[in-house]
Amino acid sequence: MPFIAALIVIVLVVFVSCIKIVPQAQAFVIERLGAYQGTWSVGFHVKAPVIDKVARRVNLKEQVADFPPQPVITKDNVTMRIDTVVFYQITDPKLFTYGVENPMMAIENLTATTLRNIIGDLELDETLTSRETINTQMRSSLDLATDPWGIKVNRVELKNIIPPAEIQNAMEKQMKAERERREAVTRAEGDKKARILEAEGAKESEILNAEAEKQALVLHAEAHKEKMILEAEGQAEAILKVNQAKAEGLRMLREAGADETVLRLKSLEAFEKVADGQATTILLPAELGGIASIGTAIAEGTKAVREAKPGVHKPTEFDDNHTGFEH
Repeated sequence: MPFIAALIVIVLVVFVSCIKIVPQAQAFVIERLGAYQGTWSVGFHVKAPVIDKVARRVNLKEQVADFPPQPVITKDNVTMRIDTVVFYQITDPKLFTYGVENPMMAIENLTATTLRNIIGDLELDETLTSRETINTQMRSSLDLATDPWGIKVNRVELKNIIPPAEIQNAMEKQMKAERERREAVTRAEGDKKARILEAEGAKESEILNAEAEKQALVLHAEAHKEKMILEAEGQAEAILKVNQAKAEGLRMLREAGADETVLRLKSLEAFEKVADGQATTILLPAELGGIASIGTAIAEGTKAVREAKPGVHKPTEFDDNHTGFEH
């Protein structure tokens, strides 16, 4: 009985050891008698005792490999150290198990050689400014090389680029000089803009002053013009009123029945006003010959009046040749 119990226990232990549960994001590579049997995915599995074994447990998650800095030489013979970070994922557990002896060492060496090839075609300045280009070329090269190993390289990043100490000092001095140059340029541009603004302000001030003077002159000219217009209108109105008064006087004379003799007397009165001025030369009208007849008529009228009134002295003689006007 103890033997049977021991045998049952041994059988149970062997059976339990043959039960395998594959967790999520993992795969088991199974060998039977040393040969590849199959790949177990997630779930419950039972292997044959003794003849079957789990050759490798493969992690299917995306993994990160951080490799130490590798010495590389640029095209212009500058030695620097660059460390890389590789993001990869196992896509075929069988190829990963049987494709290469040490996959991680293989990826590290492949990364170093690929990096040296790429950096060897670039100069120092291009290396420092072409990280994205280097990352893309390395990912493409590594993905192509690791495909037979069942590995897919998703991304490659240059973690650090460490140039020699003297190069770092030279770069720092260059950066300092560049910053000083930018500062000088910025100050010069600021002074330039300030002077331009001052000049524009002075220009606008001069323009405004000139426009103000122009408007003042225009207003002064318009005021003088309006003054002259008003004076001319006043003179015209005065002349118009004088002419209207003369016309009214002539109209009244015509309505009163004045004859030609009265009109000639009015002409003589006007002539007398003209002669009373300071003029040294007077042009006599062509009708001046008729003045004698006017004087004769006046004398006869006066004589008749005196004869009609008693006590009035009667003149004995009137010289027809004397007109009563001094030429």
